[in-house]
Amino acid sequence: MEEATGDSSSMVGVVTAIRGTVLDARFAAGVPGIGMRLHCNSPDTGPLAAFVHSHLGDSTVRAIAVDPTRGLRRGCPIHSDGRPLTVPVGDPLLGRVIDLRGEPLDGGPPLETGERWPIHRPPPLPSERRPAGDMYPTGIKVIDMFCPFTSGGRVAVFGGAGVGKTVVLTEFIHNAVEGLQGVAVFAGIGERSREGLELWQELSQRGFMDRTVMVFGQMKEPPGARFLVGQAALSVAEYFRDRKRRDVMFVVDNVYRHVQAGMEVSGLLGRLPSRVGYQPTLPADIAALEERITATRHGGMVSVQAVYVPADDYSDPAITHAFWHMDSALVLSRDVAAEGIYPAVDPLRSSSKALDAAVVGPRHYDVAQEARRVLGRFDELQDLISMLGMDELSAEDRQLVGRARRLRNFLTQPFFVAESFTGMEGRRVDPEETVDGVAAILAGECDALPEDALFMIGALEEARQP
Repeated sequence: MEEATGDSSSMVGVVTAIRGTVLDARFAAGVPGIGMRLHCNSPDTGPLAAFVHSHLGDSTVRAIAVDPTRGLRRGCPIHSDGRPLTVPVGDPLLGRVIDLRGEPLDGGPPLETGERWPIHRPPPLPSERRPAGDMYPTGIKVIDMFCPFTSGGRVAVFGGAGVGKTVVLTEFIHNAVEGLQGVAVFAGIGERSREGLELWQELSQRGFMDRTVMVFGQMKEPPGARFLVGQAALSVAEYFRDRKRRDVMFVVDNVYRHVQAGMEVSGLLGRLPSRVGYQPTLPADIAALEERITATRHGGMVSVQAVYVPADDYSDPAITHAFWHMDSALVLSRDVAAEGIYPAVDPLRSSSKALDAAVVGPRHYDVAQEARRVLGRFDELQDLISMLGMDELSAEDRQLVGRARRLRNFLTQPFFVAESFTGMEGRRVDPEETVDGVAAILAGECDALPEDALFMIGALEEARQP
């Protein structure tokens, strides 16, 4: 669907009230529809864009600005051409870093693309959707083993502050883009400038930026811009999927900041908060983003999203609502990170619909279930070991603890994107090699190896080499 034309006649009004980035405007003749864009260009503010959120009467609308409103005053003229907010789409975006409206953030020349798509678009019809397909290998052992990704699926990386969500996301991009036949679209929602710069540098150094579009709504942007940047990036991704019929890798960092921006907008609109202070429209706000992320009969799409967990509370309403939409949920644990296990994945709390014998194969499924049993029993024995020591365990449990420790060490992995920090060369491991290694450890073939020999390696053969 191309840009909606709407009513091309211009409507002129005046600003009557301003509350942060929410403003009211009165129109003398004609009222712009819900979702239509408004423009104000006063000497005090410069160009300012907003979109209509609601109608307050016969001639007054309430709008949410996507630009700072500093300097805006009552009585300023405001215009509407009856069209929605749009974002440029097309091949000229490849290799570029843009904001919500397509303005370059990379210091490059203005974009020359004649086609623009609305930021707000409906999700694909059920008849156009394509179910999640085969396993999507990531090259990261613990993910491929316990939380496999699928082509066409939604994947979330859940974790608190500082446990490595962005590092896991960046490593996935590094491993996946190399074999990607289509394009990658990155949505930076509430990103720090440093994070965006590091990702841009990483992709540029490895020669992947020519297949990547980065859309940022940074922390300094108004909440209206941060709330819409995910939708804008999705419109770009949908163009490549539906119009160009290419496979798309859609990466989001961070979904929780999308929720936070919606909470700020909701407060400015005067809504009463719901549970834990969240906006009453929390489920709809998350669904409006997630339901558009899907593979269709036109092209494929795999999505990986970072989700910040406030105070490590997985019962938080925003986290539970996000869980509902995911095909795979990768849970990062602060306790695992504290033990020096990286990536700090908790395999017992992570889940995936793809961990099914029909998808990954019977052997992979059986090995994963046995590994979970061993790790679960190891967790149960932790308190006993800390109080009484290993000597009080039965011979069977001592053997299980030794294999569980070797398994945990084997699931660590040096990342390519962390080479400059760790000094270790990154490793990428095929899922078949991962399954073989885990099966060998569970079968006792590595009982004679020191536990440290399995730490921060790639395939198991590295530990067996003299």
